[in-house]
Amino acid sequence: MTGFIAGYYNFCLWITRFLYVHFLWVGFTILGLGVLGIMPATAAMFAVVRKWVQGNGDRPIFPLFRKTYKQEFLRSNILGGILFFIGYGLFIQYQILRSQEEAVYYVASFAILALAVLFIVILLYFFPVFSHFKLSNIQYLLWPFMIGFLHPVLTIVLFMAVAGIYYLVFISMPGLLFLMGGSVAAFILTWGGQLTFARFERRAE
Repeated sequence: MTGFIAGYYNFCLWITRFLYVHFLWVGFTILGLGVLGIMPATAAMFAVVRKWVQGNGDRPIFPLFRKTYKQEFLRSNILGGILFFIGYGLFIQYQILRSQEEAVYYVASFAILALAVLFIVILLYFFPVFSHFKLSNIQYLLWPFMIGFLHPVLTIVLFMAVAGIYYLVFISMPGLLFLMGGSVAAFILTWGGQLTFARFERRAE
């Protein structure tokens, strides 16, 4: 196939891949009763997308997804619990500070906002790092911060790309967010993360 036919075929192939992985993500999240399923399902989705970014798009999807889901079920939930409590703690602390009338508490709330920004940076790179490296639990939390700190422009670009695509799809075709929103975001973040990983691979060995 050449020309338009080849391009159309590849376009449909990628759409099918995104749809399939997204539905696997939803299905395995439900399989884990939501709370316990979302972290290993997301880890499995990023593991599949990582293969695509590395040029291994022909590898069977379901066996890799299921294998990663089972292997990373416990560890991903432990790290997910840590991230949840950090995020929840920041949210509660911000609400408490903003509810106070004294100016010093209002000013202190901006420090919480700054920490929240750093937390978002960790979330951006967490799963790309988790799917690529074999690290200790604390390193899975530190390395995303290090990557975001060393590559601020890339971090902003990735955040704006994901947020921009979500916004445009939401106001034009919101149904697509429920069909492939997760897998498309995973692809963008994994692609961005792969640009930075070469300098960290020696540290992981």
